Amino acid sequence: MSIINLGTYPPKLCGIATFSKDLRDNLTRVGVNMKIAAVSDTEYTYDYPEEVAYEIQQHIKRDYVKAAKQISQSPEIELVVIQHEYGIFGGADGEYVLDFAGNLTKPYLLVVHTILPYPSASQKAILNQLARKAAAVVCMTKRSAQLLEAVYAVSPKKICIIHHGVPVFQPKDREQLKQQYGYAGRQVITTFGLIGPGKGLEIGIRALQEVVIKHPEALYLIAGKTHPMLLKREGERYREMLNELITSLGLSGHVHFTNHYMEQEELGDYLYMTDIYLSPYPNRDQAVSGTLAFAIGCGRAIVSTPYEYALAMLAEEQRGLIAADATASNIATILDRVLSNPMLKAHLERKTARIGKTIGWPYVAAQYANLATSIIDVRLVSSTS
Repeated sequence: MSIINLGTYPPKLCGIATFSKDLRDNLTRVGVNMKIAAVSDTEYTYDYPEEVAYEIQQHIKRDYVKAAKQISQSPEIELVVIQHEYGIFGGADGEYVLDFAGNLTKPYLLVVHTILPYPSASQKAILNQLARKAAAVVCMTKRSAQLLEAVYAVSPKKICIIHHGVPVFQPKDREQLKQQYGYAGRQVITTFGLIGPGKGLEIGIRALQEVVIKHPEALYLIAGKTHPMLLKREGERYREMLNELITSLGLSGHVHFTNHYMEQEELGDYLYMTDIYLSPYPNRDQAVSGTLAFAIGCGRAIVSTPYEYALAMLAEEQRGLIAADATASNIATILDRVLSNPMLKAHLERKTARIGKTIGWPYVAAQYANLATSIIDVRLVSSTS
């Protein structure tokens, strides 16, 4: 089976790029030949690996048309996977992806990462058109499936729910890791991912101001680089604002930044030494969070603001604790509950570990491979009948 994936791809740093790489690596392990059509931005030049067969400049419409026509003419490629996120494609609301899909004669599988409950007319039309032509549409939660059907008029027969995959991390002892990284004796609260406005880090920092009164050993680790696009536009302004907030609140000894991109092993270390994973996104409509999925995969106790993906993954069976709203005081109250109750923390870890075992990339990739095979088989039967 030979497939090509359209989306961003490393060394570009973004969630879709990481997802595409993980999907490709794990499909390769089960015998699928997956090439990449990488969407690049004009701000950087990327040294792509050999699996990248096509490079599309984000804001050049003709690149989308050219790539689609070449893929359509390829006798090897049997299926295309389109990773859809409005912001990674060119044009208003990423509309250039329609030029790609409209010039494609191969069947494609659409993977949707953002499903807005109240889209603009343009956003709704783009996703509707993509889904209408797709052989199947993959989303990552039941709630997302409901929105696809109710808001975007996607046929339920086309919709498949496949969880966001997570790497299979090597479990390690929490206290040994804290000793190794210089955090012995601390209660570690962690948030990781590319840093920028909209991640809610200031909510977490303000919550910590209340937490340390009762738990002076609490430490908030914020791990990850500033988002490259943000860094290009305005430098470290956002991180500097956070540092000023930390200083003004007297939290310099309670918040540490790790300002670099983490490879899988180091990220696993940070997650396994974590006592509480904090997911403080303020945007209630966020349908997917790869970082939250990683924390679930490692079986962490999780405290979160109430956004779509967290509600879908944590509310059932009370796998995690979700604040009523995205305010520092509500987050602080829940953090205190967990830090004050080791039995509660252990209970939450058991809950997330149980579902975490079902979302490892090998298992998730097998679901994608089975879906791809079924699409190709249907096409072969149709072409011979």
